[in-house]
Parts: sequence; C-alpha cells; structure tokens
Amino acid sequence: MDQRIVIVGFMGCGKTTAAKALAALLGCGLVDLDAIVSAQENLSVPELINERGESGFRDAETAALQVVLDRQTPRIIAVGGGAWTLERNRDLINQHGCLTVWLDAPYDLCWQRITTHPRPLALDQTSAHELYQERHRLYALANIRVGVTDKMSADDLAAGIAEAIARRTTPSD
Repeated sequence: MDQRIVIVGFMGCGKTTAAKALAALLGCGLVDLDAIVSAQENLSVPELINERGESGFRDAETAALQVVLDRQTPRIIAVGGGAWTLERNRDLINQHGCLTVWLDAPYDLCWQRITTHPRPLALDQTSAHELYQERHRLYALANIRVGVTDKMSADDLAAGIAEAIARRTTPSD
C-alpha cells in the first residue's frame, strides 16, 4: 500500500511518537507538521501562537500542510492536535487521498502527558478538557480509530496502527 497516512488526535495522545515508530516499522519517510511549521516560520509553535494568535498559527499550519501534501514524499504525516479539526485541512488531506488514523487516547492520559510537556492551548485542566470534548467528534471523522492506553509502547502503537490499516485494506473472505 502506497497511500500516505496522516496521524490525528488530541495533544498528548502520542501522534509524533507513534508516527516515528510506524515510519520505522514500515521503512518509510515521516513528517511532523509542527516541525515543518516551526522551520517555515522560524518560530516554535508556542512562539508562533504567542506572536500571531491561534488563527495565525492555524494559517501557517494549513500552508505547511499544503506544501507537505503537494510534495507527496512523506508516507507518514503527524499533524498537530488542532489541524484535523479544521474543515479546510480535512479537505486537503482527503483531496490528496490520505488515510487518516485517529489515536484515541483517554483524556486523563493526554492530560498527564500535557503536564509533562506543556502546550500553549492547554493552559489548565478545565479548558483542556473542554477542548478535548469539542474535538472528539471531529477526530471520529478519521478513517481508522486506534485506541491508546498508558500501557502501550510506541512500538505497540505502531503495530496496532499497521494491523488496523491491514484489516481495512485486506478484503474479507
């Protein structure tokens, strides 16, 4: 299967870590969209949000996504937690024939990871939980859902993603 895979989900669900492990498992290229945005804008994601606001960051994110998808080089693309929630980004991803995988992690696990690596759009537990609930229905629009637990290693998660993709692409008997 040559289809590109876009990993989506809430902040702290393990998108980048799982994408790295999946790329290693499949022996293919990987792009972390937040890293591309930072490189193109010469600012970290928190600096960009602080300087231009969330909408300015989202504009830069969409522009970076368009460039990444047009190049058609990476097989695995990890996007930021809010990228998939914008219809324009979902449309871009779908227009380029990508397969989307939602890493569905429970909120408590995401929050635990957020407190270890703070995110500019999750300043407190209450607002982060509200954002999680708002985005949940949009993540569910992804082609494949893979459940995430705190017991799973990155390799376990990559194997689970690969299995879910194989089940989806293999005709049933």
